[in-house]
Amino acid sequence: MEENNNLSERDKIYLIEELFTKYSTDIKRIAFLYVKDSILVEDILQEVFISCFINLEKFKGKSSYKTWLLKITANKCRDALKRWSFKNIIYKDTLDDGYKIEETPENIFTTKQEEYLVAIQLLKLPLKYREVIILFYYQELSIEEISNILNININTTKTRLYRGRERFKSLLEESGYTWELN
Repeated sequence: MEENNNLSERDKIYLIEELFTKYSTDIKRIAFLYVKDSILVEDILQEVFISCFINLEKFKGKSSYKTWLLKITANKCRDALKRWSFKNIIYKDTLDDGYKIEETPENIFTTKQEEYLVAIQLLKLPLKYREVIILFYYQELSIEEISNILNININTTKTRLYRGRERFKSLLEESGYTWELN
């Protein structure tokens, strides 16, 4: 990837549209697993792409666009979690709006229900463990990419992933569900 210093305004807009089309769903999923509020997720998505547009010239290509956008997303989510208004308002809709179980054939229903139950347990993990599990398993990022996104040491990433797996496994077992993490 090259630096984007010489992009025209039109090229920047085209690139942002392309990135939005390609990565907005991933960003929304990650943001939802951080903040657990579907309305706030839309705000974060906008903030991510505004930040991307403003800072596009600074992108040096040392990582992929996806990694860069996920790093921005993680930072925006952390900012949202720190805001007074977010900490002091109790949100009623957690997963219900963002994760509907379809009423179709039984096998689809069962799969969706299992995914929902796993997601509920994942949301119970402390943020530092939840984010590494999300990035590693759901986004299929490497340990190095996760370390870069979260601005933490590689060994810290490995430790959090290990401890997060253990806690996640315990939560799943407590809820009567067994699931193997690779």
